Amino acid sequence: MSLNQAQIEAIAHKDGPCMVLAGPGSGKTTVITNRIVHLIEKHKVKPEEILVITFSKAASKEMRERFYKIKMGNGTSVTASGASSVAFGTFHGIYYGILKWAYKLTSENIFSDEQKYQLLQRVVERMNLDVDDEKDFLQGIAGEISNVKNNCISLQEYKSLNCDEQEFSRIYQTYEEERKRRKKIDFDDMLVLTYELFQKRPDILKMWQTKYKYILIDEFQDINKVQYDVIRMLAAPEDNIFIVGDDDQSIYRFRGARPEIMLNFPKDFPETKQIILDVNYRSTRAIVNGAGRVIARNCKRYPKQIVTTNEQGVNVHVQEVRHPIEESKYVLKEIQKALKDGVPPTEIAVLFRTNNEARVLIETLMEYNQPFYMKEHIPNLYEHFIARNLIAYMKMALGDRSRKLFLEIMNRPNRYIGRDSVENGEVSFEDLKKFYADKEWMQDRIDQLDVDLRIIKRCKPYAAIRYIRKHIGYDDFLKEYAVKRRIKLEELMDVVHEIEMRAKEFKTIEDWFSHIEEYGENLRRQAELRGPSQNVVQLMTMHAAKGLEFHTVFIIGANEDVCPYKKAETAEEIEEERRLFYVAMTRAKKQLVISYSKERNGKKMKQSRFVGELLNLKK
Repeated sequence: MSLNQAQIEAIAHKDGPCMVLAGPGSGKTTVITNRIVHLIEKHKVKPEEILVITFSKAASKEMRERFYKIKMGNGTSVTASGASSVAFGTFHGIYYGILKWAYKLTSENIFSDEQKYQLLQRVVERMNLDVDDEKDFLQGIAGEISNVKNNCISLQEYKSLNCDEQEFSRIYQTYEEERKRRKKIDFDDMLVLTYELFQKRPDILKMWQTKYKYILIDEFQDINKVQYDVIRMLAAPEDNIFIVGDDDQSIYRFRGARPEIMLNFPKDFPETKQIILDVNYRSTRAIVNGAGRVIARNCKRYPKQIVTTNEQGVNVHVQEVRHPIEESKYVLKEIQKALKDGVPPTEIAVLFRTNNEARVLIETLMEYNQPFYMKEHIPNLYEHFIARNLIAYMKMALGDRSRKLFLEIMNRPNRYIGRDSVENGEVSFEDLKKFYADKEWMQDRIDQLDVDLRIIKRCKPYAAIRYIRKHIGYDDFLKEYAVKRRIKLEELMDVVHEIEMRAKEFKTIEDWFSHIEEYGENLRRQAELRGPSQNVVQLMTMHAAKGLEFHTVFIIGANEDVCPYKKAETAEEIEEERRLFYVAMTRAKKQLVISYSKERNGKKMKQSRFVGELLNLKK
């Protein structure tokens, strides 16, 4: 393989800090693996003195295999045993190895993600928190705990995104007490404890500094504060640290990644040599130039102009549609056209900002029997707590009086009914009225609920949902819930409106229930039968697409409040959203299609500002 001048310069770098800014499709893995061989062959560096760090086991495995392939292809004198002495690993894997040596840890001391989740579940249950979507809440809390640890944030200063500060502090402290009591460490502790070990024991730090004289880090833009603090200590005093990454592709702030670490790297290491890999070998000129116009709007970035020697190719196509259903049918038609033109299914990807954007498309693909594989969890609209509440109302209207259903709706909106009033497996409104015999106002509320259920029974699904929302007061409950759980009310209203719109086509509640059951079963079969290795179209979030490439890419939902996401409010957050859109665009090799809708869930929608930037429209 022929190398360009920037790649040759990066590979030949030997001592001191070096920052390689590697644009999309610029051959960064080639640079890292060839530099390892160069250090060993040209400069006689011992393989065991080289440490290569990645952010995933898959990337580490690929890096190791690419290194071996180059070594064997060059016919170099690097022996298999010598090559295997090069340390390839993730941050967590490398730091765990250091802790394992220092503290004699075993796998028994490691708290798996599943165990962490189970403990948090018990902590939340003991605190009697009113949580509806428990899975999302616990995942959010787990992510926040990681964020606090990875960035050394004081609990007193931390503002939780999922609950109030006192609740989060109690959850965090209880979780930590229980974890320590069990003598366990979670994955984030591996980073924090390594940092503390090196601070307390300079002799141990010196030993590891001597062992690893050359450190290479891939995807450096994704590094967090604790990872970086440890690496700075480990690389001292020679500072033979070689980082490769792209500040324009830093998209994991929610995991603790801090793009400013890469932006400030030359300040931390004044002797840094900077090299830009600015040739994109992946995409056509039309795609490279279009993506360049978008990312150039970011202010906090290293200035760079990515070019390509590839053909001009077809222009990036932007499609306006009326609503998500029309968008899904448009994308289906274009997928079928690409397949007919000979594009392999695995070379076609549909990307979206969040899983929620895929719901309508998934339903359309299943309806028209177009096979697909979704990389992440396939979202089921009817598993959302709002859907569960509405279904519970209707099941009770049809005569089901199980306690579980009643608990779902008895205080949505709040009727001040206590759980101790419904201790039996079946709920009787007469028994409820007896329980509250001394409270006439409670008797009235129970009577009204009984009347409401009788009315719902006579309604079509769409009318039933409207009645629950407007007459019973479910929308008022959602307003209170949004405030309590620190969720934007708009998000909840989008969900309830989508459920309502989809229910319109069904004449009876029973028909609607049958559809929900069939839809859920189709999703389960889809999740079980479709694997990434199978010859099917790929669906994934923009985050999940990072590092991948496809012949044809569709970006759906290119609207304001979708991408950029509605939660992005600060200039910093908007810049991260723009980086995410840039990552999505640069996954395409030959064809890129971007679509946006004029209306969604009964609301008028604007095209994403990023589409305007692509088309060179004024801000």
